[in-house]
Amino acid sequence: MSTLDYTRRDFLKGIGLGAAALAVPRGLFAGEASEDKPNIILILADDIGYGDLSCYGNKVVSTPNIDALAKGGMRFTDFHSNSPVCSPTRAALLTGRYQQRCDIANLKGFASKGPRKKGLAQKEVTFAEVLKTAGYTTAMFGKWHLGYQPKFNPTKQGFDVFRGYVGGNIDYHSHIDLAGEEDWWDGTRKITETGYVTDLITKHAVRFIEEHKDEPFCMYLPHGAVHFPYQGRNDPPCRGPNAVYDKLHDRNGRKDRRGAYKEMTEVMDESVGRVVETVKRLGLERKTLIFFCSDNGGAIRVGDNRPLRGGKDTLWEGGHRVPAIAYWPGKIKSGTVTDETVMTMDVFPTMTAVTGASLPAGLKLDGVNLLDLLLDGGKLPERTLFWRYTGQQAVRKGPWMLIESIHKKPGKKNLSLYNLAEDIIEENDLAAVEPERVKQLQAEWGSFLKT
Repeated sequence: MSTLDYTRRDFLKGIGLGAAALAVPRGLFAGEASEDKPNIILILADDIGYGDLSCYGNKVVSTPNIDALAKGGMRFTDFHSNSPVCSPTRAALLTGRYQQRCDIANLKGFASKGPRKKGLAQKEVTFAEVLKTAGYTTAMFGKWHLGYQPKFNPTKQGFDVFRGYVGGNIDYHSHIDLAGEEDWWDGTRKITETGYVTDLITKHAVRFIEEHKDEPFCMYLPHGAVHFPYQGRNDPPCRGPNAVYDKLHDRNGRKDRRGAYKEMTEVMDESVGRVVETVKRLGLERKTLIFFCSDNGGAIRVGDNRPLRGGKDTLWEGGHRVPAIAYWPGKIKSGTVTDETVMTMDVFPTMTAVTGASLPAGLKLDGVNLLDLLLDGGKLPERTLFWRYTGQQAVRKGPWMLIESIHKKPGKKNLSLYNLAEDIIEENDLAAVEPERVKQLQAEWGSFLKT
């Protein structure tokens, strides 16, 4: 019995579904033969800010391959990560639900140092597990950051193939994490593999596409770039026995942070180009949906979040409004731009609609299906969106954004309210002149906590 068959059987048993669940469900491609189902490639950048790509206005960094996706597909101007940091956003992306529902609301327990006991529980249903029931082969190459222990490994969460690292960041050359441990895996087996992390992710992605070109696949590419350590292809290792420390380097990379950041972004863009070129070369372009986004805003003082306020670790727009692009020739009209408000957790239900996969009985997603938006430019239903991270919480409804900073003193909070349609840089606090709107949004937050 193959690993794929065993995993599918085990998954179905675990969620209480029988053999009928293996049938192709109703959806966009219901009734089509397996070989006609569209492939999905999901590319997740790490810490790329809203203004870090040239197709979003950056004049310093060159990203021609990502720009080509935007030119040939749909570019989002109001796409948001579920969190201003990585692990919670990744949990929401994988599960299609608010990260609080799987107890991953912050980075506690996911740090590169200290106890490593926390992870995405196996009871959580991921998009990889659901797509497998529709006949998809699934793979992940890159950064996991949803649990160090083998029981939390991506291969335990629906991915047939995993090559990459499970922690938050590693040296791009030595593959050593902040705790001084090697962190490079083939499935649940720790291995040694030589190479620059971004290039390794690309190599394995290209090979996977070539090997699975004749069957439907879903490939998840969560890059380490552009998270620290800040290292280009030709920089020395900054962790491990061969690390170089001098006036130009420390254990988190080059002193020239912005220079390294530019190089890392451009190498990641090369990676996107190689993946797209492979898809085109194999004649898969018109049957492959490629989705690109970032896990949170750029790190303050290194990333470019302009024109937004704040950055990573904050709930200002710069912390979670990020670049996102959908590309699918023949399906998504080229050169389109949407200002619909979208969240990371919306990717999962969109995948199920694209592939015709069925959700297990009783599973309710918080994300919404974007397929009509992608194919026809349709409008999304009105909804209220929520963020929470280390003493900060926010509520968004329409153009209105309410941000609360919670103090240690019980009952004391700082409130600020912004109309993002008129004030994208969050300069004009309207909380004092819109008290009823503040109360309404606070009430919606209270209702959300009860769900």
